[in-house]
Amino acid sequence: MSVSAYLVFRDESRWNEIFRLTSERVTTIGRALTNTIVLKDDRCSRAQAEIRYDEEQDAWFLKDLQSRNGTLVNGRKIASEVEFRLSPNDILMFGKSHLMFLNELRELPSDGSLDEIQVSPTQEIQTLSLNSDSNILENSNVLSGNLEVTEETMITYRRDKARLLETIDYDHPSGSNVTAKRIRRSIANLCRLAIEIMRSGEQKSKLELALDYLLRELPVNFAAVELLPAPAEEDFPISELEVAAAKEAGKESLDIIPPGYQKVSDYLAQTVLDSRNAVIARHVRGDSILGRRNSDGVIETTSVICAPIYTETRRWGLLHIYSTDPTKVPDVQDLDIAIGVAEILGNLFENLREQNQLTESLSRARNENADLLKQLGVRSEIIGVSPAVHEITEQIALAANSRATVLIHGESGVGKELVARAVHFSSPRKKAPFICLNCAVLSEDLLASELFGHERGAFTGATERKIGKFEAANGGTLMLDEIGEMGLNIQAKFLRVLEGHPFERVGGTKPISVDVRVIAATNRDLEQEVMAGRFRKDLFFRLRVVEILVPPLRDRVTDIPILAEHFFQHFRSETGRKLQGFTPEALDRLQNYAWPGNIRELKNVIERAVVLARGTFIEASDLALSNIATESRAAAVVPPPIVAGKNFIPKTLEEVELDYIRRTLEFTEGNKSRAAQILGIERTTLDRKIRKLEEKN
Repeated sequence: MSVSAYLVFRDESRWNEIFRLTSERVTTIGRALTNTIVLKDDRCSRAQAEIRYDEEQDAWFLKDLQSRNGTLVNGRKIASEVEFRLSPNDILMFGKSHLMFLNELRELPSDGSLDEIQVSPTQEIQTLSLNSDSNILENSNVLSGNLEVTEETMITYRRDKARLLETIDYDHPSGSNVTAKRIRRSIANLCRLAIEIMRSGEQKSKLELALDYLLRELPVNFAAVELLPAPAEEDFPISELEVAAAKEAGKESLDIIPPGYQKVSDYLAQTVLDSRNAVIARHVRGDSILGRRNSDGVIETTSVICAPIYTETRRWGLLHIYSTDPTKVPDVQDLDIAIGVAEILGNLFENLREQNQLTESLSRARNENADLLKQLGVRSEIIGVSPAVHEITEQIALAANSRATVLIHGESGVGKELVARAVHFSSPRKKAPFICLNCAVLSEDLLASELFGHERGAFTGATERKIGKFEAANGGTLMLDEIGEMGLNIQAKFLRVLEGHPFERVGGTKPISVDVRVIAATNRDLEQEVMAGRFRKDLFFRLRVVEILVPPLRDRVTDIPILAEHFFQHFRSETGRKLQGFTPEALDRLQNYAWPGNIRELKNVIERAVVLARGTFIEASDLALSNIATESRAAAVVPPPIVAGKNFIPKTLEEVELDYIRRTLEFTEGNKSRAAQILGIERTTLDRKIRKLEEKN
């Protein structure tokens, strides 16, 4: 039975490259090319030392071969031609090269630091490059080296992120034009892969892109993504790793577990997930530690790369890439590529997790809204879970069962018509007509004709009788939008109808009586219109039996993501675009915008973004937002004019300005961004004036 041990070589400040010793052969070390391990160091002899396994003593022995400068173990020179029995964690020193002897790989220091190893300060640390054959050595000049290994198992532990993503000196003597070109090509391909993954649709297609890239770029036969169950705890059984996607080179389809694929070995999985470091092992056919047996009991793996997939928040799983062809041998740069892909996938899974959480929260919000409407017996298209929406819903429920006239206040675009519809369809009149008329788009004469109808010949162009909105809405509800635009003359006739009197069509003489509930809506302050003489006082009080105030969207910030998702789903279905949703940055921008056009503006912004978005998700740059200030907010904080008189208090302009800023901040409840927008100044300017205000206090 073959027995294994390991020599771990120091690379700069880390224990990096690992060479597998086998009991079946004697491992020779020296400068001569005939040695198993070739040391490119003038301080070493051509035949420096050898290591062998003694079966009777079940131990490994090191013997110095009368080298010129000797062989050191743990800083002490050993006698020539006398075998030295090795123990785990012994440090072997051949010239500039430092190696650690291990019986098992799990004995390797976990952090790779120098603090655990006692090294003489006079000893130099030399960078090592470990390669399995001359072809790989020629193409792997990223690291300078003084050591070469021939035809043996090699494992590389990479403690950092992919070196491809670090600053590289292409003019370094250890580099070459071929290496520099390959690095540039790998970086470009990784960037292209990240963009393609971002633009693709479902998770399966994203993983297939990553696996296709690995099989195309690396000399391997299989590539797979194995994931931990969610959430991944610190202590987890390796058996819980599940294959999310796997693919064989040359195959078109992506299988969950393709024929011939062998899952990652327990040892590799544990090592990679515990340390969060990638591993490469070459020439490992038959090694049960690094590979699994197939159905015939054969370990086919010849070389393997295993890279962890993780983010700061959690471990997701690993990339498992391996070859079953001895002629396909990955190198150090291939390991870098695998680490780069693993980092891309880690960010992918993190983004998908955040998007799933957002979708779940939106779904819960919609369910809460539906439950509330059901409890109140309200049939409504109003979307949101904010306290304002709850209040409106309760008011609709109370108003729906009465015959009272309803006056709806709100800025343009807040959804006043939706509130009116909800009142109608939640009332006993829901089976009768609901008719809406905008008073702002018609002249006084045309508005009278639209409301009350006209007889044939009543005016030029009246070629036939027309039924007015009041008659058409008999038994149902008539909504008059922008009622503040109605002229004084028609207001008087309208008031009589509201009070139950019959009316006549324009040009007619026959009185007509109807049973119509009126809902009026306006974005004007009707009290001010009454004071200005532009609106009848008696009509105002007749309309304001039940008053519902619909707040602007900027005062319903928690509803913005829900509304955005609603419009997104609608326009995605309408256009057939295969978009996945919003990025966190896009949602932040939506919630931090003042929305002067309210819900109508939000709907149009989402429609444009769905139509023009170039990626898989709607980005912040896809949102076309305006610079228009909200007039109502600016008007709401205008201070009363200062009038000279007995109560006049003289103030400097600076004091007036600071007082105005204070009142504006009180109005915006401390929101500096909104206050700066109302004041028409930059946020930095406002901060400077606030500091001055604080100094005054």
